[in-house]
Amino acid sequence: MEISGNNRVVIAFGSNLGDREANIQQAIDALSQTCGKVVQVSPYYRSAPQGFISDNEFVNGCLLLLTDLNPHTLLKALQAIEKTLGRVKHSAHYEDRCIDLDIIFYESLCIQSPELQIPHPHYQDREFVLIPLQSLDLDFNPF
Repeated sequence: MEISGNNRVVIAFGSNLGDREANIQQAIDALSQTCGKVVQVSPYYRSAPQGFISDNEFVNGCLLLLTDLNPHTLLKALQAIEKTLGRVKHSAHYEDRCIDLDIIFYESLCIQSPELQIPHPHYQDREFVLIPLQSLDLDFNPF
């Protein structure tokens, strides 16, 4: 079943455990099956962990998703994909993870709630988001 939509969403992804590229592809496939249409995927960007110490390098990137899901429903869907792919949160702090999916922009919406902040509050401080983001052909101005 193909789901698409009218709302343009930028999602950042990352993985630093296991077969990182395969984890990312599984997440992209799951997004396509459950959330909307993935219309662009950035080249992958490799980065050291930020905010915690680990020997495991990250593979990161961004994608453009078209969806009809509202932002809170989309967040729940992303969390379900992470869980299905094996992500286990051991603490509230940053840690190694098989997959991480974050909403960076949802159209030009600004949302400030306890469970969701859009634009993502730290995207502008993270090269592993900013560099892949530049490769997407966004036909909207999220800023």
